[in-house]
Amino acid sequence: METIGQRIKQLRTEEGLSQTAFADRLCTTQDTVSLWELGKSLPTIELLIKLCKTFSVSADYILGLEG
Repeated sequence: METIGQRIKQLRTEEGLSQTAFADRLCTTQDTVSLWELGKSLPTIELLIKLCKTFSVSADYILGLEG
């Protein structure tokens, strides 16, 4: 089962984005994205919603509740 961080990294790499470019799209920092991908923190609800809208995925997908 993939972690939230792995799903976020997958979204980022599928778009061909660096952590910095990905963070810029979400109005956050590269350090924040790195912490998500390493599983050391989780996105806030606000950023989770922004992730879903920006990359056209459901929260269930990011949270690992659907394949």
